[in-house]
Amino acid sequence: MDIIEPQDIKESSSVTPRESVEKNATSVEFHNVGSHIRSVTSRRAGEVNYINAATSNSDNQLLAEIGYKQELQRKFSTLQVFGVAFSIMGLLPSIGTVLSTGLAGGPVSAVWGWLIAGCLILMVGLAMAENSSAIPTAGGLYYWTYYYAPVGYKEVLSFIIGCTNSLALTAACCSISYGFAEEVLSAVILSKDGDFTVTNGKLYGIFAAVVIMEGLCTCLASGVVAKLQSLSIYSNLFIIILLFIALPIGTKVNRGGFNDGAFIFAKYHNYSDWNDGWQFCLAGFMPAVWTIGGFDSCVHQSEEAKDAKKSVPLGIIGSIGACWILGWLIIIVLVACMDSNVENVMNTKYEMAIAQIIYDSLGKKWAIAFMSLIAFCQFLMGASTVTAISRQVWAFSRDNGLPLSKYIKKVNKKYSVPFVAIIAACCASLALGLLCLQGAAANALFSLAVAGNNLAWSMPTFLRLTYGRDLFKPGPFYLGKFMSAVNGWIGIAYQIFIIILVMFPSQQHNVTAPTMNYACVIGPGVWILSFIYYITYKKKYFHGPASNLTDDEYVDAVGEDMVENIDNILSNPEKAA
Repeated sequence: MDIIEPQDIKESSSVTPRESVEKNATSVEFHNVGSHIRSVTSRRAGEVNYINAATSNSDNQLLAEIGYKQELQRKFSTLQVFGVAFSIMGLLPSIGTVLSTGLAGGPVSAVWGWLIAGCLILMVGLAMAENSSAIPTAGGLYYWTYYYAPVGYKEVLSFIIGCTNSLALTAACCSISYGFAEEVLSAVILSKDGDFTVTNGKLYGIFAAVVIMEGLCTCLASGVVAKLQSLSIYSNLFIIILLFIALPIGTKVNRGGFNDGAFIFAKYHNYSDWNDGWQFCLAGFMPAVWTIGGFDSCVHQSEEAKDAKKSVPLGIIGSIGACWILGWLIIIVLVACMDSNVENVMNTKYEMAIAQIIYDSLGKKWAIAFMSLIAFCQFLMGASTVTAISRQVWAFSRDNGLPLSKYIKKVNKKYSVPFVAIIAACCASLALGLLCLQGAAANALFSLAVAGNNLAWSMPTFLRLTYGRDLFKPGPFYLGKFMSAVNGWIGIAYQIFIIILVMFPSQQHNVTAPTMNYACVIGPGVWILSFIYYITYKKKYFHGPASNLTDDEYVDAVGEDMVENIDNILSNPEKAA
């Protein structure tokens, strides 16, 4: 049994072994194995690797095995971890924001596109659940990328994924807050009977105000933020149930009946110049892709979750499953109750298609009330998103991945809240949100969130199934060797397709500056610039996940029995073979 020296991993590594832990005259050296991750491993790529969620006895022990000390408070129950993702997805508010896009292929694209895309997203979530169950940490995506990546590419890939995930989450916050501004203005337009002009200045003013308010909510203690997730669950379920009851009744009374099954499930109309198949994907997949997209927030709450190796996977799978089925039912109800002239709904003067549908069936007062409730839930979505961004930014800064990391990674010891990371997340959202002042750029901003997240979600799974398959030690949630691989590869193929899909404009011909989809420039541009920034500067400071544990803290967290077990393995080469 040999302990890997840093030069065995990377020639240029300047990391030296940490101080040995003495136990019964036997010395165990905790090496940094190419970064600052504390590890004991054999030359055969991690046959003796101490990160093992299946055998850890507590959250703190597992976190110490991963390489970090507990700095945040574990206040989130499984339901509240689920609530973070469920809140960010915000079914009815999100569907209301993107419904016009879904209807661009007619009712059939909205209904069946959601069902198909939701199934594929669930497969992506299952793979992420496996990753999070094995190594639950707030910076999960870039950490897993580093852990499973081939030698020589660990640091740069980890850095690019860390930057991509941070920016994608920020873009998601912008899109949610932008949606809130649209919903507020939609309610104003309804109250003015359409006699109100929406300007970019008004949109950004409301956007900026709500981002600041979301940041203030996120600055509350972890226990309060956790309770906000419960409030969000109940609020979202309330307006969904209210819609299911009120909208059909209003449609029956005020419009005389519903659209028939052929209209709901079989009416396809292509409102673009793309061919029917491609337009079905462009229109039909996007509502689900944009809505069911916040499940990685569960990962970023890993260090505040109770029994994280179980609660985080359950939060991921539960939130996707609930939003997939409930969202499909919501779309069916909306399509059944809408005006059969789809163009009247898509080109509404009330800013949002859902506002037109509710107005037609329930009248002005109900429409205003619904848009107000939807806006409230959208606000809770934004607050949850800021929470997820701040935890990702904090974790990435803890590993020296961002500018000003030494400030951003600070945690208030009294409240156990990363206040500086929250401020940084809000400032980044306000700056990126300036793109909302230009319509085409705003659409690119939304596409950036989708493309960036799908790249960040797919990379760790791809590496786990290829270069890191011998390093992977399953946690409590695991599909099994065969099904895990099948599920993972299907999910990866789907994510590659989605990254390409969101780069396309809504029209094939006569693309102009206002109708151009700038995501094809912004997305790859971010990835290329991240690579250049790393090569030219950041490689001096970012060396992958950096343990912040002392040897004594490590021993206290994992227990002396764990250290003694490692001693026995090191002293008996046959056990390591």
